[in-house]
Amino acid sequence: MTNFDFLKKEPQFDSFADVAISAEKILHIDIEASVINCRRAMEFAIKWMYSVDGSLVMPYQDTLVSLMSTEEFRDIVDPDLWRRLDFIRRVGNNAAHNGKKITLDQAKLCLENLYIFLDFVAYCYAKDYTEGEFHGELLEEQKQPVLKEIPPISEIDLKALIAENQTLKEQLTARREGQQQTYVPKPLDLSEYKTRKIYIDTMLTDAGWIEGKNWINEVELPGMPNKSEVGYADYVLYDDAHRPLAVIEAKRTCVDVAKGRQQAKLYADILEKQYGRRPVIFLTNGFDTRIDDGQYPERKVSMIYSKRDLEKWFNLQTMKTSLKNITVDKNIAGRYYQEGAVKAVCDSFGNKNRRKALLVMATGSGKTRTVISLCDVLLQHGWVKNILFLADRNSLVTQAKRSFVNLLPDLSVTNLCEEKDNYQAHCVFSTYQTMMNCIDSVKDEEGKLFTCGHFDLVICDEAHRSIYNKYKDIFTYFDAPLVGLTATPKDEIDKNTYNIFELENGVPTYGYELAQAVKDGYLVDFLSVESSLKFIEKGIVYDELSEEDKEAYEATFEDENGELPEKISSSALNSWLFNEDTIKKVLHILMTKGIRINYGETLGKTIIFAKNHDHAEKILEIFGKEYPNLPGYAKVIDNYMTYAQSAIDEFSEPNKLPQIAISVDMLDTGIDVPEVLNLVFFKKVMSKAKFWQMIGRGTRLCPGLLDGEDKQKFYIFDFCGNFEFFRMNKGKATANMMALQGAIFNLEFQITYKLQDMEYQTERLIAYRNALIQHMSEKVQELNRENFAVRQHLKYVDLYSDQSNYQALSYEDTLLVREELAPLILPDGDEASAVRFDALLYGIELAYLIGKKYGKARSDLLKKVSAISTVANIPEIMVQAELINQILHTDYLERAGINEFEHIRESLRDLMKYLPKKKVRYDTNFEDDILSIEWKESELENDDLKNYKAKAEYYVRQHQDDLVIAKLKKNKPMSQDDIRTLEKILWSDLGTKDEYEAEYGDKPLGEFVREIVGLDMNAAKEAFSEYLNEANLDSRQIYFVNQIVEYIVHNGLLKDFSVLQEPPFTDQGSVVDIFTDFNVWMGIRKVIEEINDNARVA
Repeated sequence: MTNFDFLKKEPQFDSFADVAISAEKILHIDIEASVINCRRAMEFAIKWMYSVDGSLVMPYQDTLVSLMSTEEFRDIVDPDLWRRLDFIRRVGNNAAHNGKKITLDQAKLCLENLYIFLDFVAYCYAKDYTEGEFHGELLEEQKQPVLKEIPPISEIDLKALIAENQTLKEQLTARREGQQQTYVPKPLDLSEYKTRKIYIDTMLTDAGWIEGKNWINEVELPGMPNKSEVGYADYVLYDDAHRPLAVIEAKRTCVDVAKGRQQAKLYADILEKQYGRRPVIFLTNGFDTRIDDGQYPERKVSMIYSKRDLEKWFNLQTMKTSLKNITVDKNIAGRYYQEGAVKAVCDSFGNKNRRKALLVMATGSGKTRTVISLCDVLLQHGWVKNILFLADRNSLVTQAKRSFVNLLPDLSVTNLCEEKDNYQAHCVFSTYQTMMNCIDSVKDEEGKLFTCGHFDLVICDEAHRSIYNKYKDIFTYFDAPLVGLTATPKDEIDKNTYNIFELENGVPTYGYELAQAVKDGYLVDFLSVESSLKFIEKGIVYDELSEEDKEAYEATFEDENGELPEKISSSALNSWLFNEDTIKKVLHILMTKGIRINYGETLGKTIIFAKNHDHAEKILEIFGKEYPNLPGYAKVIDNYMTYAQSAIDEFSEPNKLPQIAISVDMLDTGIDVPEVLNLVFFKKVMSKAKFWQMIGRGTRLCPGLLDGEDKQKFYIFDFCGNFEFFRMNKGKATANMMALQGAIFNLEFQITYKLQDMEYQTERLIAYRNALIQHMSEKVQELNRENFAVRQHLKYVDLYSDQSNYQALSYEDTLLVREELAPLILPDGDEASAVRFDALLYGIELAYLIGKKYGKARSDLLKKVSAISTVANIPEIMVQAELINQILHTDYLERAGINEFEHIRESLRDLMKYLPKKKVRYDTNFEDDILSIEWKESELENDDLKNYKAKAEYYVRQHQDDLVIAKLKKNKPMSQDDIRTLEKILWSDLGTKDEYEAEYGDKPLGEFVREIVGLDMNAAKEAFSEYLNEANLDSRQIYFVNQIVEYIVHNGLLKDFSVLQEPPFTDQGSVVDIFTDFNVWMGIRKVIEEINDNARVA
């Protein structure tokens, strides 16, 4: 007798009944086979449902996960039942594919969940259903009959099954629809034990842990402060030597994980005492997981670390050395600010114990070299092993990888965008999108490779809020220190970006901006040529045209009713209207005023930033007409062309044509052509980050470019008011856009929240709210729970899969859903025009509910309805003729409320695909006017107070041969005159005493200089010659003195004697161990103090 015998009463269940019965019978013969048969019985039953139920539509493939994830299937099974099925699927997969050991408890839970599912199937589809219950006692070993062999089970052909059951479809669908209404779901009681089974155990299995081997449950730990003096750690994770790597404290899903904090600490204390090493602590309730690694404050993590993540973490802890006194390789980062940036990040990570840093460095100042140097230092000091470099374009990823290979040839690297078989490299380069795809898919013999603790450092190129928000799940998934790079000036970066990096607004970890780089001679400055053309500024106004142009205007724009627009908006220019004379005037200004080379014969390399491909092609066409003597001089380079990279390479060659590259987006970022002398902004740029990246195309130095003279300036021709826009809108950031499907979900949720108000409790609006809830819960249910991004938000996925949780929404819920859930929502597969119409109408409905004006949205609605009215001969549109006429020709919209707006949405959304798609384009040649041309200096902001440190340190490095600085470097005593000389340099020539003290406090000037230039090696050896040449010192003592010499040569002074208690000084023992004769040590200490004193006044 088994729990599944009831299925044999219905012949239609034969395809899965025998498999289910077999799964129970072989439980104690072969646990893995039992679980696999549970999964197969479930799969066969689901396939049978698809063959007999008209509501179930076959997905694009008939895999189990696809069949379970369709909207129609999730409509039929409630969320708790679906979780039970998902548990069977996961455990079955682990048994069948991953070779994971399955416990008896897991197998029993699979059988129980399978029974509840098949009981539901019987309730809905059986001719005669008899209520039963699951009998766990039947699973006891002594009750099971012994099977000689496991019967073979053949697969089910779903197409054949559908054909076979075609005649039953209507009858069984109707039966299920009637019966399902009265089915009482069996709630999933998420006790602490079940939480572990369904969520935490799955998390551990996904991370590659093996229960009973390196993962032990309920570990007894004596020494707890309770009556029995014994505690039981929920989970302990071990290495191969059976030393604890981590202890996990689990709480019920409804319990705050913080409740287990002290308990976990006590367990970790006991394990540390027992094994001599403190394990990492994880606190989790199945949704919210936190880590306490003893190094950083407790923080949220996406997952529990894998075994190799934890082993790597412990290995790094043993190798890690202080970042206080780092040496930067000058061959990698030889400029003072590059070294300063590396030291600032190391100070932030080491001294300040932070995990995020933001470097603001002008384009062309060597951001990549700086982070390569940072990686070099962190690798040498044992802080990192695996590094991830992320950028938003393939070309940037390729360039970065090439630089790393050249400067760190011993570091193993891979580019995920190009290489598919080198995932084990220590430095991984990828675009954001490629990495999102690889997190779940890349595996090796130990399981998933890119686990949450895989990387020890993540570098984010062009880090600003929009990138972070778009790919936020990558940054929250990987638990690693984050370094962001950006060329956007620090005062132009929006506040939210600083918040992401946990920094004060306007204060990056290190900043080196264009103004300072120009002053230091590392980059070149620009002049802006701000030209105002009448049509670009004001549009084309009919009354202001010449008589000849008025005739052309009438011939071009008069409609069939003889009506003529008064003006064409400026926004139309270069979008769908291309005016030849406007382009001629722009090209004329460039060709006559642009910087030239070859003694004025040739225009210097120039990039024209065009609005779109048609605009770029029109510019090229008119250039060919105006300058027929310059064939090949200009070229369009954009995404429309094949072999674009070869065109970029040709433009990059100084002695090759083209001289003018007309670009749409492709050359905005990521190319390095030092010969560029002119930039032309023939489009509006709304993003500050992008604007400064585009300016960076011209800032590179280029010696000897101008007939033997070095490049000193470049020109920026701005025809679209970009400089003025950013002056007027200082500090305004571009909005971060949510994907359309997420935005619609967000609107629906807000509407649902507002419809709770008393005034909307009418029958129609209650029904509308319920329909929205059903639709939203279905959208949440169809999310793939195995996706790494979805897993990080499971708490909210589970919460809003259940319709009952939409009944009493708060404003805070709307904020949470916008942040946690809306970005995950998948597209419906609807026509894009219909989805955009949904967004428009939902926006109007929400505006109506909150009492906000919606004039622009109303205008957009009228335009769309008016446009479909022009193709009213289409039968589907004719059906809606009455509604269309009401909208266009009555006060229907003025009187409309929620019901009417929703009626419009439902009735017209599927008609939007008929909107006339003919691309309107006009080529005109009206005479344009140049209103003004203004030449302006760059107005680069140079905050002298904040740059004082950089200036002072740069001056000292560049003037090491000056008499006073040379004395300090060579350990010669300072005089009062020397101090006065330094005061003049540092307190007068470079800045003021107040500026010095703001940066360095009361630090003596000599010490400041010595710390920058260090001590000459020969001078240091001479100072310690008595000990280095002393035959009486043993090898350990000589080694120790040599380490002191190297330290002082690099740092100039040794004031903090505590460094002598750290490696490398302690490599061969402590001071006390090495110098048994304390007088020898005191003599060495005296030499150190004399060197320090020589940096002060004698």
